Parts: sequence; C-alpha cells; structure tokens
Amino acid sequence: MKTFLAPKPINFKLGEYINKGVELLKKDFGNIFVAFLLCCLMSIIPFCAAVAMGNMYKYLRKLNRNQPASPGDIFDFKDFMPYFILQLIILGGFLLLYIPLIIVMVVTGAISGRDEGNPLLLLFMIPYLFIMIAAIYYFALKAFYITPLISLKGITDIKEAWNISKVMTKGNLLSIFLFSLIVSILAQIGAIACGIGVFLTLPFLYTANYFAYEDAIQQIEHDEIIEIGSKNEF
Repeated sequence: MKTFLAPKPINFKLGEYINKGVELLKKDFGNIFVAFLLCCLMSIIPFCAAVAMGNMYKYLRKLNRNQPASPGDIFDFKDFMPYFILQLIILGGFLLLYIPLIIVMVVTGAISGRDEGNPLLLLFMIPYLFIMIAAIYYFALKAFYITPLISLKGITDIKEAWNISKVMTKGNLLSIFLFSLIVSILAQIGAIACGIGVFLTLPFLYTANYFAYEDAIQQIEHDEIIEIGSKNEF
C-alpha cells in the first residue's frame, strides 16, 4: 500500500506521548533495556551515534506493532550515510558559530597582550554566547522530526527532511521544547535515586520520543488508495 507525505504543522500531544512512552517501557522493559545498552555500545563507534538512535526507533516501532524484533536490530548500518551527512552538517554549523568567537579572542588578545579580563572580549562574548545558544536551540527544535523522517520514512535527502521538519514544527517549538525538557528530567530520575539507576530510566527518553515521532508521521501520511477514492467521489 503506497503512501505519500503531506507536510503540515503537527498537533503536538505532549501528555499522550509521555503516557504511551511509560506504558511501552513497562510492557517490554527487558528487551527495550537490552536494545538501549546496545544503542549505547554502538554510539561509541565514531559517527554511529545518530544511526544507532534511528535504529532504536525502528526497533520500538516493531515492538509497538507486535512485529518480530530483536535488540540486535540496533546494529544496522542501512541509514549510515544520511546520518553521517547530517552529523557533518551539524559539525560544520558548530564551527561556523565558534569561528567569530575565536577570531575576536585572538584579535583582542593580540591587541591587549592578554585575553583574561579584556573588556572588549567580554563585551562581545556575552551577547554572542546568548545568540549562539538561542540559534542552537532554534535549529535543534526545527530539526526535531529529521530523525523519524530518515529512519521511519526512509527519506535520505537531508535537505528534504529539513524542509519537511520545518513545516511540521511550525507553531510547536514551545511544546516540543517543554516535551524535551520534561522527558529529559524524567529520564534522569534514576541518577537522583541511585547513580547507576539512570540506565533504568534513560530508555524512557527513547520510548516517549518514539510516540512523538510516530504520531507526527501518521498525521502527515496519506494513503494513495484512499486519496484516489476520495477524488473519485466527486
């Protein structure tokens, strides 16, 4: 059955994603925990952290749909190139953000003979750091759906994935930010209770995100057969 995407702003259901994430984690904690550990292991390999994360969401989709799944599915390099290109773009973006700061530090240091306590450096650094942090958060939130578009929908063109994600996140940046913040805090509860316990709560970060991704994909996904049938009615 063929489907196509019709990008639009997503109806973001923050509470629903959190509740469903908890339920899925409770339903099959053992396998999800093993898959999470394998995801951490694969992330040690250079440039493989993103593809490991994408594979984790594929695995959770299979579990949620009661399809055959194995934690070993995490070690799948099918989507390596799109994620590799994405990571290179992110790395290039960080370099572009830091280059002006480095230049100013070098220039002001050369003029004054020292960097520490230079008022010109501080005058530039404080607002620039604020702008840099704001830019990082903005682009990270706008790119929120790139991962599921690559892993769950097979979109390998990063520009296309970015353009679709921009449309999907329109009007939802605050909701996505609050969701990410709440999920991150809940995932860190294990560290508060007991240091190593964080490994028992961190998988929730993936299960909650999975439902946010899955719901968003379903909202922009259209069945071609249904679409043709609706047109024929007219």
